Amino acid sequence: MSLKDKYSKLISYATSGGVQNLSVQEQNNILYIKGMAKESVKDQLWNLYQQADPDMRSADLVLDIDVVKGGEDMYEIRKGDNLSKIADKYPGMTWQKIYEANKDTLDNPDKIYPGQKIRIPL
Repeated sequence: MSLKDKYSKLISYATSGGVQNLSVQEQNNILYIKGMAKESVKDQLWNLYQQADPDMRSADLVLDIDVVKGGEDMYEIRKGDNLSKIADKYPGMTWQKIYEANKDTLDNPDKIYPGQKIRIPL
């Protein structure tokens, strides 16, 4: 089993969970995962690491996630998206928070269109 397979849940969460500047590299039997994320995302990554390696003794993963405070992420709306689906991609996010952050460009939270860019508060 490759390290990317072993830590697939962690990698998947990092990819969909809003880790910015994500880098996943395997070198010399060690998987290096680096990036920046909110504290809650970092905590969940550590929880997933502990599930994959309960004793944390394998010494086959370097998880280097810097904590981001505040700020925002830009998201381009895709076909089939709605604010709830988008919020699910960001831990702790709700459609209401996204709508509030974009009231200047969204008249109605139910009317979004592919290609629109919205802010996701971090």
